[in-house]
Amino acid sequence: QVQLVESGGGLVQAGGSLRLSCAASGATSSIYRMGWFRQAPGKERESVARIDWRGGSTYYGDSVKGRFTISRDNAKNTVYLQMNSLKHEDTAVYYCAVRRAIKVQYEYWGQGTQVTVSS
Repeated sequence: QVQLVESGGGLVQAGGSLRLSCAASGATSSIYRMGWFRQAPGKERESVARIDWRGGSTYYGDSVKGRFTISRDNAKNTVYLQMNSLKHEDTAVYYCAVRRAIKVQYEYWGQGTQVTVSS
């Protein structure tokens, strides 16, 4: 089992920055990939960014490229999402998730943290 706790969400003005954190605990040695997702009301869940735990390869959704940066601290079992130049459209609940090497899908999810960007 892997437990995830997100933090860092809040209210920010458009053009501002916010840094989200996701701390993992439990069977952290099994982590293959961690990702950030978001979901706004009435919209489908969207992949924001992901990072491979050991190699550090990253992926970003088209809507956040150049503005968001994902990183991780393996020693702290924590993944971060630095969000710059925030737009109103970035308003959503942000979730972190874990994928293990033996599973295709993300199977562990945090409870989410609200990010609200004012116009």
